[in-house]
This record gives sequence, C-alpha cells and structure tokens, in this order.
Amino acid sequence: MSVVELDQEFKSKLKSVFGHDNFRGAQEVIIKNILSGKNTFVIMPTGAGKSMCYQLPAIMSEGVAIVISPLIALMKNQVDQLNGHGINAQFMNSTLSKSEINKVKKDVLSGETKLLYVAPESLVKEDNLIFLKNAKISFVAIDEAHCISEWGHDFRPEYRKIKTIIEGIGNLPIIALTATATPRVQLDIQKNLQMEDADIFKTSFNRKNLYYEVKAKKNPQKELIRFVKNHKGKSGIVYCLSRKSVEEISELLRVNDVKSLPYHAGLEPQVRMANQDAFLNDDVDVVVATIAFGMGIDKPNVRFVIHYDAPKSMEGYYQETGRAGRDGLNADCLMLYSIDDIIKLEKFNKDKSVTERDNAKQLLLEMSHYADSSICRKRQILHYFGEILDKDCGFCDNCMKPKDKFQAQEEILTVLTAIKSTEERFAVDHIIDVIVGKETEYVESYNHADLDVFGEGDDQKPEFWQSIIRQIMMMEFIEKEIDRNGTIKILQKGLDFLKKPTNVELFKYHDALDTSEEDLNEKEPQGSTAFDETLLNLLKSLRKKISKEKELPPYVIFQDSSLEEMATTYPITADDLSKVNGVGMGKVSKFGKPFLEAIKKYVIDNDLVTSTDVVVKSMVNKSKIKIFIIKQIDRKVMLEEIAESQTLTMSELIDEIEHICFSGTKLTLDYYINQIIDEEKQEEIYEYFMTSENDSIGSAVVNLGDDFVSEEELRLMRVKFMSEVAN
Repeated sequence: MSVVELDQEFKSKLKSVFGHDNFRGAQEVIIKNILSGKNTFVIMPTGAGKSMCYQLPAIMSEGVAIVISPLIALMKNQVDQLNGHGINAQFMNSTLSKSEINKVKKDVLSGETKLLYVAPESLVKEDNLIFLKNAKISFVAIDEAHCISEWGHDFRPEYRKIKTIIEGIGNLPIIALTATATPRVQLDIQKNLQMEDADIFKTSFNRKNLYYEVKAKKNPQKELIRFVKNHKGKSGIVYCLSRKSVEEISELLRVNDVKSLPYHAGLEPQVRMANQDAFLNDDVDVVVATIAFGMGIDKPNVRFVIHYDAPKSMEGYYQETGRAGRDGLNADCLMLYSIDDIIKLEKFNKDKSVTERDNAKQLLLEMSHYADSSICRKRQILHYFGEILDKDCGFCDNCMKPKDKFQAQEEILTVLTAIKSTEERFAVDHIIDVIVGKETEYVESYNHADLDVFGEGDDQKPEFWQSIIRQIMMMEFIEKEIDRNGTIKILQKGLDFLKKPTNVELFKYHDALDTSEEDLNEKEPQGSTAFDETLLNLLKSLRKKISKEKELPPYVIFQDSSLEEMATTYPITADDLSKVNGVGMGKVSKFGKPFLEAIKKYVIDNDLVTSTDVVVKSMVNKSKIKIFIIKQIDRKVMLEEIAESQTLTMSELIDEIEHICFSGTKLTLDYYINQIIDEEKQEEIYEYFMTSENDSIGSAVVNLGDDFVSEEELRLMRVKFMSEVAN
C-alpha cells in the first residue's frame, strides 16, 4: 500500500469508525510512526487524545494490539466505547470468571479481537503468557507508563517487569503513553523499557481552559457546599484521601441536595461500576472519589474538579485536574490546602523503603511549594514538566488576584552567590541552609560556614528563599539538574546577572495558610460567613436569660458556634434550626422555641431575605457510622469494641460520639464510664461542668489538674453531662 493510499485509509477510518473529520495535535504523525513498526513514546496531557494514538493503528493492523492498563475502570470504559464504535475490543482481568476469560482468549486467537486490555498483574500468569505467545499481536501499548518509574507519582513494581514479559512473548513494537512525565520520569521510563531510541512525541501540557485555584482549608465543608452549589447541575469530581472521607463527603453533598455518589476500591465491584456509569450518563452530578477514579474516563463535560485533601504529587494533581474541561470549555480546579494533609500523607509513607520514602517526600514538598506560591499556577505546573511559559496565564487565582511584588536584586544576588560559592554541586535545601546560616552536618563537612554568603539571609524564613529560588528558576536564571540529584546550576541569564545586577520584580512570599480577612470574606457569598452581630448579641442575651431560668451554664443551651451560624443563616422554622451545626432536632425541641421566635421577629423587623444556600446540613441522622455507634451504645457495647469494629482510634470514636451528642442526641455512657472513673471523681467533674462558663477540655484540665483526670475521661464526662442536662 502506497503512502497516499495509507493516508486515505486511516483518515477514512477516523471518520467512519470514530466520527472525527480531523486529527488532533500530533495524533496523525504518532499513528504513522506506530504503523511503520517503530517504538514510540507519547507524552500528552490528559484530554489530548492519547487513546486514539493506539486505537486507530490497532484496527488497521493485522492481529490484536495488547493494551497494558493499570485500572479496571479504565478498561471497562474504553472497551464499552470501542464496542459502541463497532470495534471488537475486550479486557482480561480479575473481574471475569474462568469461562468468560476462555471466551476472550478464543476470540483473540480466532483473530476477531482488535484490542485486548490486560492488567499488568494478569501478564505474569503462566497460562496467559502461553496464550499470548500463540496469538498474532500487532504491537503492545503501555498506558499510564509513568507507573514504571520509581520517581513517578504512581509507581507500581509490576510495571518494571513489563519489558521482560514482552520479550518473552516476541519481538514486538512498543508504544508507551503518559500524561505526567517529568524529565526525570521520562528518562526512567525509556531506560526500563529499553526504548532509548524510541521516537518521542511530546505536546504542550498547557490546558488553557482550566482555572486553577488554591484556598486554605479553613472551613472545608462550607466551602465545598458553596462551590458545588455555585456549579449547580454541572458535572464535577471531588477527590479525597481516604475511603472514609469519600463516604462522608458524598453523604454531606447528598444531605445538602446535591446528586452525588461515592467511588473507591472498598465498594463492591458492581456498585463501583454502577456509580461510575451513573456519573458518565449524567444521572448524578458529582462523584466523590479516591484517586482510583478517573484514569481513562472519557467524560468531556466535567466542569469542576475539587481536591478536598491535598494531592500526593504534582503529577497526580495535574492528571486529576485534567479530567475537567476535556470538551475545551472552561472548567474550575479548586484545591483546599492544609499542611495537616501533607503531614498525614507523610505518615502514610513511613512503612516504605528509604528510597521510596525520600521520593514521596520530595513529591509532597513540590506540592506544598505549589500551594504556597504566589506565582502563576500554570507557569509552575508547566515548569515542573519541563516546559517554559513565557508569560503569566492570566487565568488562575494568582493571576486574577495577584500578590504584592518587590525589587529583588539583592536577594537574587544572594542566591546566585551561594550557588556559585558552593561550586554548583548542591541541591536547593543545602543552598538555603547556607543562606540562612544553618549549621547542618553537610555545611560543617564542606566548611560552608566559612563562606561570606553564609547567614546573609538569616533575617528571612527558609520558605522565603525557597520562593526566590523557584521564581528565578522559572525565569531561567538557574536550573535543577535531574541527572545529578537535583543540584542547582547557574544558566547564562544568571551569569549575566552576576556580572551586571539589575532590578528584577519578584512576588513576595505568600503562605497559603495565612488567609487574609478579605480572602475569607471572598470565599462565601455575602452574608454566609460574616454573622449579623446585632442578632448574635440578641441571641446571646436570650441564651443568658434562659440559662439563668433553668440554672444551667449558657453553653449547655447552645454553643457560641451554633449561635453564630443562626446569626448567619436566620433559621425561622424548626427544620431550619435543626440543620444548624451543633443543634439537631433534640435541642430544637428542648430549647428552640424562644430562639426561633426571636430570629423570626428580627427578620420581619429588619425586612431581611433569608437564604439557606450554603447552610451545611447535619449528617448525624443519616450517617451510617453514627447510627451504628448510637445502636451499639444502646446495647451497652464497650467503646474499645465499637472503635475496633469501625477501624477507629479511641480518640476518633469519641469525636464521633461528641458530634452525635452536641447535635442533640442523648447518649447513655454510664455502663462504660462507671467502669473507668470512680463515683467521687465523676461527681467532681460533673460539678465542674455545671459551674463552668465554658466546656473547654483545656480549661477543665487546668482547673482540675492533669494528675487528677485525663483528657479522655473529661471528654466522656462532658458527653454524659451534656446528654443528661442539654439533650
């Protein structure tokens, strides 16, 4: 077949099979490369059409193309789509029965199947290897190839064996594809697959239609509800770190009238698939998921992606946000950032090998720097993947709400001098240690404390210098050498600056956790977070009056946080009041009437329009875990046993018990408390809470003495007290 005829044929197939008139980006040249039998390495962002690069060559080639894919969800989604186009595609993984696997093998051996998706774990099975040796294979496609690299964000040891397995099957062309290869990961993939001579096709990572934003995780539930309700009826994904968080946040959204379903590996396979299909078919608006969701999912109209917890890496963050806006229309990517999430992720890595732990720490450090930075988000992301953006994107939070700048001539000179004085042999952390005058083991062993630049920047935090280094790296004054463990080298622009320093404007260091009042007010629609001080004072006076009448401490009636929410959302019905955090229907029945009357009168007198758009409704009555705890306590099951059955620590269980109690549900813990606290001590603690102005555990420890009572005992006694007096 001539080149012209080949061109005509695959363009004809593009239209007749897939319905597209034209190829996107580099697809055409990549497909030609594969059809010519050459090893091919494709680095292309999520949503740019990587799948087409191997699907079209597969249907045009003799035999079956083997697609090695890490996720069952991806396989099912792509096979369903290909079958819908009339292409015989199948998958082989652990979800199939023995008879189903035998049928798949029969279809492949008969030549009917054009694409066979296989999990890497399935490749190592002896009977599968024998089967593949007998099949006519056109080429092997390795999807999500970054899983090969130990420097990547999703390293999978079984991926390191792929090359050996392929060699055992035959001498086959390979196409490796990924959306998230940093220069270091790219080199590692090529080396492991012995594809150093492969033709590399790398397209821009710039997703111009995505708006990136990072917000401090101050009031995440309310921020989440506000954000999702501002995108009412639109498709979105919310990523959480744990299965437990996924369930809780999905339930939170459902309770707040958002069509939502959870997705994580702990769900039954059929439930997981049903939830995925419901999202793909627009039967639900939001899927709340662990990172197991989304790889290879082709849903073009995802309008937002929220990271409720900080991602593990920039690669993961880029890939997950890349699931938004695949139709080319604008989409929002919000990260709620807290240093606590980073600390939690570091703890997850404690059982890994030293090398894996160090790699994971570096990935988390990059994530933390990104969240804290004042620099254009897209410039940071693209620089991470080895791509330079000449100017700010103008379409991210840092561009739309720019932070202050300053003339940084002296600071840049300090950094470049430190790098030059240490002979360009060290990574960023060591350079910063020298600048701030930190006498580490390395500083001492290399006598760097004797350098003139040592301690020159000790008037600033290390994070400040980290920000300077990252900014001038993006301006190409310096670069990080990936093949020399991240050592910093001065580039020509930096050398010119050393010879003739000039004024350069840089952003001031900005801590994402130091959110200004202005930022906080901006997070919510007006009136949703700033409480009405006049109403709040009125409610506090009413609470004080009732507490005196009933001879109870004021906090027993309603806590300050509950009053503040009442002064924010103006509940005027019992149902509205029960949805205020820390209230619940039990407290509404006991104390609610005068408060509802006062709020209603205030609303009428001031001609206010009330809104419950961003009221975060309580999940207590609907949460499975809370219902389980209530039932177990009713049955007098020991708390240690309840905690173990729900894989909770004792402190986490008491957290749940407190949420239940403070929302107005009465819990009888006498059966447990009587076994661990003697009667005299109980009476003294009970009397303290009855006379105290607040229910702070810290204050109780100070007043009663930590040698007399433990924090756990105080928390349990506070629950007993509130249940008997307030609920």
